[in-house]
Amino acid sequence: MKQIAGAAATVILASTGAACAQRSAPVASAAVAQSTHRQDTAVPLAPLRAGERFVRLSMAHPYPPAPPSGGTDEYRCFLLDPGLTRRSFVTGSQFLPQNADIVHHAIFFRVAPGDVAQARQLDAQAPGDGWTCFGGTGLGSGDGRVRQFNGGAAWIAAWAPGAKESVLGNRTGYEMQPGSQIVMQVHYNLLATGGRATGTDQSGIVLRVADGAAGLTPLRTTLVAAPVELPCPTGESGPLCDRERSVLDVWQRFGQQGAATVAGLALLCDRGTAPRPAATQHCDQKVQHPGTVYAVAGHMHLLGRSIKVELNPGTPQAKVLIDVPNYNFDDQGARPLATPVTVKAGDTYRVTCTHDATLRERLPQLKPLKPRYVVWGEGTSDEMCLGIVIWTG
Repeated sequence: MKQIAGAAATVILASTGAACAQRSAPVASAAVAQSTHRQDTAVPLAPLRAGERFVRLSMAHPYPPAPPSGGTDEYRCFLLDPGLTRRSFVTGSQFLPQNADIVHHAIFFRVAPGDVAQARQLDAQAPGDGWTCFGGTGLGSGDGRVRQFNGGAAWIAAWAPGAKESVLGNRTGYEMQPGSQIVMQVHYNLLATGGRATGTDQSGIVLRVADGAAGLTPLRTTLVAAPVELPCPTGESGPLCDRERSVLDVWQRFGQQGAATVAGLALLCDRGTAPRPAATQHCDQKVQHPGTVYAVAGHMHLLGRSIKVELNPGTPQAKVLIDVPNYNFDDQGARPLATPVTVKAGDTYRVTCTHDATLRERLPQLKPLKPRYVVWGEGTSDEMCLGIVIWTG
């Protein structure tokens, strides 16, 4: 269970969030076959550095989001081919949300050459372009929950409101082997339109790519998640203020894996004790491998008030890696550390989040919703508590 915090925003975990199928087939869908890559000249980006080039990728066709199970959220994965014929590094990115009104966030995952056939099968089996993928991509072998919890290791880029072009420094990059492809996971939120799409989306990304002979150090991503156990505030009542009913509602909207995340986080962070309803929650995760941390981000949804990620809290070696006392959903990009921080195996990461259930009555997006006991969930009306640590080792 130590890997539960490695799941992706995007369960994101249970990351944010991987729960699809896993078999191999040589058939590619039209969306895969027509995904394009080319030199980008239209997007204003920082100048290329020595040895870099731009590669622009996008969906093959406009996609009309259709959230399942009567929900207002959909996570959709699209397979993109950057056409890599030799070892390369992704050294920067700029996500291009074509329909920003419905794109909540996007995560980009590296697909190893040996997993491309499996990704193509997932795409071919699903109606339309791409496939539904609450949590991670659904790629890999073994139990679905394990695949989901390990999803963070494949991250190469992410976007959330407020994020601009990412240009990696310190001669680092995300390593890509020849034949590797990319899954673009887009979280669509149709809360404002009652779950019905009023338009399509054809988002994409501009990658900054360097040759593998450039001598760069490979970057890695670790996700550190904490539970969300936010009761209805005083004066609010309703069926979903009961925690058990709220978890069942998450199950209905996102599948069994959604409920499994809630239980898994309780086991990981609270050793399986009874949930502790409170506005503030935290979780500790042991560092598995030594390395150097270069940047950290924090992710919550609309009820988020503050988020902090620490190293070795409560010890003489304690360091605050990121502290956002006034969380702004529209400004949650990764923040480079002024001085990179060395970590050792056995050190401890801690993520701490505070949420405010009273915001539900004050935010136009949430005000129409019925009161609920809020737990970890994929939807914009649910919540997350996620620290994203970017490091080399």
